[in-house]
Amino acid sequence: MLLRLASRNLWRNRRRTLLTLSAMVVSLALLTLSLGVFSGMLVDILASTTEQYHGHLVITADDYLDDRDMYKNFSSDQQLLKKLKTEEMVTGFSQRLRGFGLASHDESSYPVELLGIHPEMEKNVTNLHQQLAEGTYLAGNNGNGAVIGSSLAKKLKVSPGDELVFVTQAADGSIGNDLLIVRGIFRTGHSGHDNSLVLVPQQWLQKVMTLDGKIHEIAVAVDDPLRAADYKPALASHLPAGIGITDWGELLPEMREAIASFDVSRLIFVIILYFATGLGILNTIFMSVMERTREFGILMALGLRPGQIKRLVLLESFLLGLLGTLLGLVCGLILSYYMSRFGIDLSTWITPITYAGGTMQPRLKAIFEYRNFIEPAYLLVVVSVLAGFFPARRAAKLQPVQAIRED
Repeated sequence: MLLRLASRNLWRNRRRTLLTLSAMVVSLALLTLSLGVFSGMLVDILASTTEQYHGHLVITADDYLDDRDMYKNFSSDQQLLKKLKTEEMVTGFSQRLRGFGLASHDESSYPVELLGIHPEMEKNVTNLHQQLAEGTYLAGNNGNGAVIGSSLAKKLKVSPGDELVFVTQAADGSIGNDLLIVRGIFRTGHSGHDNSLVLVPQQWLQKVMTLDGKIHEIAVAVDDPLRAADYKPALASHLPAGIGITDWGELLPEMREAIASFDVSRLIFVIILYFATGLGILNTIFMSVMERTREFGILMALGLRPGQIKRLVLLESFLLGLLGTLLGLVCGLILSYYMSRFGIDLSTWITPITYAGGTMQPRLKAIFEYRNFIEPAYLLVVVSVLAGFFPARRAAKLQPVQAIRED
C-alpha cells in the first residue's frame, strides 16, 4: 500500500516532479561524463611517461637511478627473463642500455640520451613506435639505425636517411664514437623526449660503450599500472642480490601525487554538484508534504501510524532518486560512449601541456571505469533519501486534528 501511495503521490504535481527529475538526470549524466573525461586525462598523462619512456616498473642495479652511472650495470639474465614471463600481471618487458653524449650533424651538436633497445621487446613496454612523424621504426637489434625526437631533428636539421655522429665516454676510459643513420623521427608532445631522446639498437650501443652483454635496466609493463606498487613484492622475489625494482610512483612522485589529488577533486566535485541537487529534491518533497497536510491528517485519523507516514515520504524520495538514477545512468552511458569513441580534438586551439612529468594531450576523451558510474549513482540515491528525511520527520509529527483543519 505504501509503495502504491508513494508512486501516486510523486505525480500529483507533474511539472515539479519532472523539473526535479530533470535536474537529477542532468547532474548524474554530466557527473559520470566529467569523471570519465578526467580519468581519460589521467590515463593520457600516465601513459605519456610510463608508456613512452619509463615503463610501469624498472629493474636496475641498486642506486643506478640516483646518478645513472654507466658502471652500475648488470648482465642480461635469461633465467630472470623466463621468470618474468611466468608472472600473469606482466604484459611485457624490455632490456635497455643507456648512454649519454653528443650527437652532431654538419656544424650542429646537441647533448642526447641514447636508449639501446631490442625494438620488438620495446614495443611491448612503450608506444614510441606508434608516435612516428617521419620514416620508420628500428627494424632489428643490429646495424646503426636511430629514431630521434622531432625537436632534436629540427635542431640538428636532419631527416630520415641523414647521418649523425655520436660521441660518448666508453666504459674502458676511451672515447666511443660512431655514425648513426636516422631511420625515423617520433613526436610525443613531451619536450624532454622530443628534445634529446634517441633510440638505437642495443648491440650497437654496447659496442660503442664497450659494455658487451651488459644492460642498465629492464623496463616492465603490467596489466594495471595503478597497481604497479602492489606487484613489486612478487617480482622482487625473482631478483638476485644487488638488483632492485622501482615502480613508476617512486620514479615520478609528482605524478603519484597528481593521481592522489584526483580522488580528492572527485569528492569535492561530487559534493558540490549533489548538494545543489539535494536542495532541489528537498524542495520538491517538502512542498509535496505541505500540500498534503490535510491528507496526512486523515490517514493518521484512519489509523496510519507516524512511523508509516515517515516511511511513506522517505519512499517517495527513494523512488524519485531511483528513477533519476536510472535515467541519469542511461544518459551518462550514452555521452560517455560517444566521448570514448570520438572525443573532442582541441589541437587546433591548444598544444600538449606537460604536467607532473607527463604530457596532457589536447583532446577530451572519456574512458569507462566501473567506479565512475556506480559511485555517483549510489550517492544520488543516498542524497535523495537524505533530502526526504526532514520533510518525512515533519509529516510524522503532525497532529491529526490540526492537520485535518489545515487548508
